[in-house]
Amino acid sequence: MSDPSPTRYLAVDPGEKYLGLAVSDPTGRLARPLRVLRHRSQREDAAAIAQVAREVGAGVIVVGVATDVDGQPTTLQARRAHNLARHLRRVSGLPVVLWDETGTTQAARAVWAQTRRRRRAQERPDAAAAALLLQSYLNAQHPPPEPDLPPPEDAPWP
Repeated sequence: MSDPSPTRYLAVDPGEKYLGLAVSDPTGRLARPLRVLRHRSQREDAAAIAQVAREVGAGVIVVGVATDVDGQPTTLQARRAHNLARHLRRVSGLPVVLWDETGTTQAARAVWAQTRRRRRAQERPDAAAAALLLQSYLNAQHPPPEPDLPPPEDAPWP
């Protein structure tokens, strides 16, 4: 059974200098890197992100936040993510979800280093980190279906 109203999601991987953005496909199941914005101020960042959300038709914004094992913010950067989410809610009028992004930047950098081409050497992996963050969120919202299993031996049908 499919979701009657699929939603496009926009993810933000906030950093000290750059914000990586990723977007889902129209079904809200697959993430892809979108672009990188340079950090200005939280208000300016929120306005720019809200504009991108309108451009791509996002219905939900997912903001990455680093957390500890208890789900609590771990750093100044995590507190900044919470503040950015607050500004985004106000500016965009969209639901904003905080999602654990621990490890996505390191994973994106590792993949980026292995797949980088010369022409992309000056680009940043921040949008790829946002895509990893968003895919993690989407997977949690839409777990993969159970594989088809054969009926048990004692099933009443053939």
